[in-house]
Amino acid sequence: MMAVKIYQGHSHHLTRADVNVVIDVIRAFTFAHYAFIRGAKEILLAETIDSAFHLKGKNPEYMLAGEEKGLPITGFDLDNSPQSLLEADLAGKTLVQKTTNGVRAALNALNARHVFVTGFSNARTTAEYIKKTYGADQKIQIIASHPTGDDDLACAEYMKDIIEDRECQLVTWPAPRIKGSEAAQKFYDDSRPEFKSGDIDLCVEELELDFLMKVNQENDLPKIVGVTV
Repeated sequence: MMAVKIYQGHSHHLTRADVNVVIDVIRAFTFAHYAFIRGAKEILLAETIDSAFHLKGKNPEYMLAGEEKGLPITGFDLDNSPQSLLEADLAGKTLVQKTTNGVRAALNALNARHVFVTGFSNARTTAEYIKKTYGADQKIQIIASHPTGDDDLACAEYMKDIIEDRECQLVTWPAPRIKGSEAAQKFYDDSRPEFKSGDIDLCVEELELDFLMKVNQENDLPKIVGVTV
């Protein structure tokens, strides 16, 4: 059986692994998933707002996407809402993404031969690929990027069950835990219209698509690319 360990939070100093999987369900890597569906070429990972603007300054055609404390960032082209991408045309576009938890966790998880990112929408595809592709002696680490959120932890436990060939039971199905998580509640608060409940609907919808998201570390500029499986 593969050695799969779950970590929670975005700032771990991880030991070297064969595979690291970074989860951000609400909403960074659900957003990234839909960005690729809408045609994005790649997504560069920016540690800070300033570094994102620096990349944009050197490459004006890049589109900046992300959030700070869940809210849109002034001067960015896109926020962190997957719902906002449903009609977007991102064909061939390079995005630069900066987020509070997911991107930060991914940048702290590069100490592995292979690094993947996912939300729940792409979790089963990613987990099945890892189970099929890597041997039983591989060291696999799953990082639930929200420091306290049950949304990412639920998804991490779901993926661990798949990789270890233990089918998830209905009582542990992630979707209700994601919807019931503290991180999701502001999206159902009518006094906070900046958060859209439609985002959560997309965050809990599992999609059957034949690609996953892998972090390419070439040229010291980590970026997410879509890989067909």
